Amino acid sequence: MKYLIVGLGNIGAEYAETRHNIGFKVLDALAEASNTSFTTARYGDVAEAKWKGRTLILLKPSTYMNLSGKAVRYWMDAEKIERENLLVISDDINLPFGQLRLRPKGSAGGHNGLKNIAELLGTEEYARMRFGVGGDFPRGHQVDYVLGEWTEEDRKTMPDRLKVFVDAVRSFATVGLAQTMNFFNKK
Repeated sequence: MKYLIVGLGNIGAEYAETRHNIGFKVLDALAEASNTSFTTARYGDVAEAKWKGRTLILLKPSTYMNLSGKAVRYWMDAEKIERENLLVISDDINLPFGQLRLRPKGSAGGHNGLKNIAELLGTEEYARMRFGVGGDFPRGHQVDYVLGEWTEEDRKTMPDRLKVFVDAVRSFATVGLAQTMNFFNKK
């Protein structure tokens, strides 16, 4: 079985360590744990990981956050991946740092990458895993916050949180969405 695991972020060195790029960071950790690496392909950097008989196509779109749907739709079609086997990882300012929230569907919640994916897929019914980045910013400064870099405290605990997210992605591909939600949404 094949799965498309999409990490949202923005391309370019200036965005590499920003909160908005946590989707890329989770996929980098998953690729490292799977002993694979990314290559540049159409609409993004792509890697293939194997896990318990499953093939995980890891995608870091190169379309910039607000146009992520183009890359997602292209790779779903190219790899013949069903929507039930799509998982999109993004940042969430409404969750405390490092908290994981996995859902089978839902609104974009103001996240332009998720909004564009829903537009191009024609539905909001696709699994999404959100990585809490916290919301400690003054009113009207959301963009500055998500494009800002991690605090020193966040950096210290990042490796442990990334491991949990890697485990959750692997769980999604092996035991399915419902069981993964029951186990990981509590961590």
